[in-house]
Amino acid sequence: MRELSIPAMPRRSKHGWQGVIAFLFVLVTIVASIYAFGWLKYDPNTTDLGDRLQEMSMLHPLGTDHLGRDVLTRLLLGGQQTLGYSLLALGAALLIGIPFGLISGYRRGWVDRIFMRIADSFLSFPDTIVAIVLSGLLGAGIGNLVLAIVVVKWVNYARLVRSTVLSEAQKDYVQIARTNGLSPATIMRRHLLPHVLGHVLVLASLDLGKIILLISAFSYIGLGAQPPTPEWGAMLNDSRPYFQSRPELMIYPGLAIVSVVLLANMLGDYLRDRFDVKREVQS
Repeated sequence: MRELSIPAMPRRSKHGWQGVIAFLFVLVTIVASIYAFGWLKYDPNTTDLGDRLQEMSMLHPLGTDHLGRDVLTRLLLGGQQTLGYSLLALGAALLIGIPFGLISGYRRGWVDRIFMRIADSFLSFPDTIVAIVLSGLLGAGIGNLVLAIVVVKWVNYARLVRSTVLSEAQKDYVQIARTNGLSPATIMRRHLLPHVLGHVLVLASLDLGKIILLISAFSYIGLGAQPPTPEWGAMLNDSRPYFQSRPELMIYPGLAIVSVVLLANMLGDYLRDRFDVKREVQS
């Protein structure tokens, strides 16, 4: 008797709801940006003590701070500062770490030994401690903080790329490329770099949340963005004396930091499953 085959139901994407949340967050941010910069048009640094600590209104959707500045405008510009400098630090770390890892893993020998000694010296201390020391030595300021984060983070990407290249360089396609007379630079660019990009993207997306937290935390303690720059960590510090009377002044930038870090972690989980990094590492 012939058996009836039941068609398989299409599997629902595991991360579909994460994409919906990310899309809604981006949509809300775009609408708020258009409203704040297209309609309100407030200068984020202009003070007006006559309008200080105002409640929510049509003119000030999130109220005003202790100097009469529009909170929504400063919150959106603070996102530009926090996210912009975080992406700048992350991009600089990638530009330094990826070439170092490629060269060290492919060349080996004394180049690899020197790199490993440098990497071990950086990794012997926690990232936060090294960043605090460098920021203290270089002085307070968002530029010095970004430089300190780059110095701390590039080693992680270099070690990740190096370990991937060490395993890929022994495979047949790399040996064939060498036999055909391709230069080391061409082999690293055409054959090895595509294999490390998936791993690097996963680590970078997960590191983005950590860098955002570092910049916000250092700005909160005065080592990052300096007043009157609208940055989320600096806004938290400015609103601290008014926590009992106007707690929402600290809640707004705090929620913004938490939301962006969660979205970055969601992106990292999606990319990790997309590139199947766990399975490749286990195999």
